[in-house]
Amino acid sequence: QVQLVESGGGLVQAGGSLRLSCTASGRAFSSYSMGWFRQAPGKEREFVAASSWSGGTTYYPDSVKGRFTISRDNAKNTVYLQMNSLKPEDTAVYYCAAGRRMVDLRMNSGIVNWGQGTQVTVSA
Repeated sequence: QVQLVESGGGLVQAGGSLRLSCTASGRAFSSYSMGWFRQAPGKEREFVAASSWSGGTTYYPDSVKGRFTISRDNAKNTVYLQMNSLKPEDTAVYYCAAGRRMVDLRMNSGIVNWGQGTQVTVSA
């Protein structure tokens, strides 16, 4: 089973950018679809982005489309989330996740494993 560790969170002003990283252990990383989720206080965990095993197919909800970009480097066992034009409502703990299929990530169902999360705070 793949183990995931996120990094790159922090405090940023509205309109700024951050890049999150998620590094996986294990040689099976390239066989998984990978995704990012976020959870704000008092809210349910929300799907943010997904990438196919090759990185050739990606998917975003409307709330982040055009601002967030997911990418991956299978040689480094790492998936990234580039976040631009950040808004205060993007404030949340961000989690990376591994799934066997992109639909599993989009539906938040059958997730293989989660990272521990990294805090992103966007000030107005």
